[in-house]
Amino acid sequence: MTIEPTRAATVAAAAAYVNDGTFFNELTTALAIPSESPRADSAPDHLAYLDLIRPQLVAMGFDTQLLPNPVLERLPALFASRIEDPALPTILIYGHGDVLWGMEGDWKDGGSPWVARQVGDRIYGRGTVDNKGQHIINLAALRLTLQARGKLGFNTKVLIEMGEESGSPGLNDIAAAHKDLLSADALIASDGPRVSTHIPTVFLGARGGHGFALECNLREGAHHSGNWGGLLPNAGIRLAHAIASITDAKGRILIPDWTPGAIPEKVASYLNKITLEFGNEDPVTDATWGEPGLDGAAQVFGWSNFEVLAYTCGRPDAPVNAIPGSARATCQLRYVVGVERDRILPALREHLDAHGFGDVEIVQMSRGMFQATRTDPDNDWTRLAVASIAETTGREPAVAPNFGGSLPNEVFSQTLGMETIWIPHSHPSCSQHAPDEHILVSVAAQATQMMAGFFWDLGEGKLGHV
Repeated sequence: MTIEPTRAATVAAAAAYVNDGTFFNELTTALAIPSESPRADSAPDHLAYLDLIRPQLVAMGFDTQLLPNPVLERLPALFASRIEDPALPTILIYGHGDVLWGMEGDWKDGGSPWVARQVGDRIYGRGTVDNKGQHIINLAALRLTLQARGKLGFNTKVLIEMGEESGSPGLNDIAAAHKDLLSADALIASDGPRVSTHIPTVFLGARGGHGFALECNLREGAHHSGNWGGLLPNAGIRLAHAIASITDAKGRILIPDWTPGAIPEKVASYLNKITLEFGNEDPVTDATWGEPGLDGAAQVFGWSNFEVLAYTCGRPDAPVNAIPGSARATCQLRYVVGVERDRILPALREHLDAHGFGDVEIVQMSRGMFQATRTDPDNDWTRLAVASIAETTGREPAVAPNFGGSLPNEVFSQTLGMETIWIPHSHPSCSQHAPDEHILVSVAAQATQMMAGFFWDLGEGKLGHV
């Protein structure tokens, strides 16, 4: 493809890449690889996905290598590097090629999670937004910029991991072992949704995620409720009351160490500008749920929330008239900067003991722990991203110091010590992690234009001059 070496022509070529079906074709090939990282036998699929991406990078002049995972061997990472001049700025582009369970059989109209299917503005398939479609867009924008200019005007490194949906096991170890290899001035990545379908978004960090289980194991087996009822404590009831002590009836967290105490004024000033979008297919929110006095972006991005993800007591599939001796709840705390990660479980233990629940055990999860990160928006990289997106789209993007989900951002911001810029290409109602995950063609086209414009501006030397 020949592209006139101008910003306008490159941005136009980015829109054509999506609208002429090229993006759909690339996505179709990527989605056909069922790279479910939670699946124990998924190693061949992870390698197949990285083998799909590698030639694209080689064709752009990247040197590539596979980085073994020291924690979980079946989840390797692909690293690529294109250095034009060591004196130029260097970016690290991150994405993950693994996906969550496909949930085949649960998709509408008999759709398959592994077959891309376009219906109107939607392209369905597992990984369309989380995260194959998002990093495919970024690599395409990079390729189009290179084709237009003949060079990028900056140095680029790429890291595609295969374990994010399993908590990125080993990613921090890879980063610590290869600091020089992965060193860059800034991370440029895309994951998660925008705050609104039609509002481009920049976020700079993520809430932390801490998973654990609560167990109440009072005795072996179950005992007849007619013969023992009133004499034996019910493990399900005990555990239910223990959980109920953690929040009030409206979800307000009652463990002080689990909240930041207050949202910093500068953070609040950014969050107050954000209006969250809710579609017709989304559940109805409850303004009285969560921390009193907070709503919208402040509740989701600025505070912590505790969730019970699953609860098991007795035999739910075949209940009998017996008092259960044990119960288990799988739980999660989403938390922000200001909460000390090492205090999360000790504070819970102290709380349960103080409320008379010494019989409830806390079980630490082995994976899925993400640290909360939040970058000050006052930096050259954020200014460039905001100005570039505004020039491309005609509107200033929403800026959030962090977003509501959890990502391995601490690997880049703390272990590798770089600025982190996330520009999401999804939308709030994308059904990620659920059946019918989809990306919007209109958003994908705008996203590719935005990234092409950003790469063009970076290559023009605008960093630090915006």
